[in-house]
Amino acid sequence: MLVVYLAYRNHDTAWLTAGLAVAGSLIGSFVLYYLARKGGERYLAKYTSKGRGATLRQWFSRYGMVTVVVPALFPIPLPMKIFILSAGALGVHPLIFAAVVVGARSIRYFGLAWLGTKLGDGTIPYLKSHLAPMLLIAAGVFLGLFLLIHYFGPKPKSEPELAAAPRS
Repeated sequence: MLVVYLAYRNHDTAWLTAGLAVAGSLIGSFVLYYLARKGGERYLAKYTSKGRGATLRQWFSRYGMVTVVVPALFPIPLPMKIFILSAGALGVHPLIFAAVVVGARSIRYFGLAWLGTKLGDGTIPYLKSHLAPMLLIAAGVFLGLFLLIHYFGPKPKSEPELAAAPRS
């Protein structure tokens, strides 16, 4: 919530702060993405062979980049690293990955900066008191994106097809 604090303390640099947060998030996500891309299935298998990691990997295999959009978009704690690992290891094109991360993180960080300039030190209590509606909105966004992709997008590939696809 550093973006909120900095936006509240200095309204003039709120948008710069949000932009830098987006850039930092993209850089950090790409480091993990490329590690998984280079390590491929071995790296992914290390983190997703059982338990919660296996479930999250199955979600990625089924829903694709939608699983990256939702946790990247909302300021509530949702798992994102497994989906970034999956995107890299399963060959999602880097430009698509970057567009999803930048788009979702821009909405998130510029929204938080805006709240910080408007609500000031009341922003964090506001977000905490509205956690349930944010979770419902996150579920709705996921469902809406899933339905769009399911009915209008390309048919998903299986994990073996993705693993065999040429990497860019």
